[in-house]
Amino acid sequence: MAVNMTLREQILMRLVEVIDPETGIDVLRMRLVEDLTVDETTGIAVYTFRPSSPLCPIAHSLAVDIKRAVASVEGVQKQHITVEGYVKAQELTELINQDEA
Repeated sequence: MAVNMTLREQILMRLVEVIDPETGIDVLRMRLVEDLTVDETTGIAVYTFRPSSPLCPIAHSLAVDIKRAVASVEGVQKQHITVEGYVKAQELTELINQDEA
């Protein structure tokens, strides 16, 4: 990654590489990741994951792929994901954030 990119910009560049296998489109263009805020000092990223439908059959795997992509950016120390617009949003939010506590 370019040295003068912010941590947020680096995360966005990495998220473009996460492709929804059902559509072949990246998660940013599909607007599955929203409200990304990054504390450049602490390396904490906070964002919302909104699956493409309330019953999205691949919501869990997409959430994991997104989390891994964000974690792979050098400088990211921690992340918190909120899942919205999904039938099991609360359960998936708790599951995906388990190791971030």
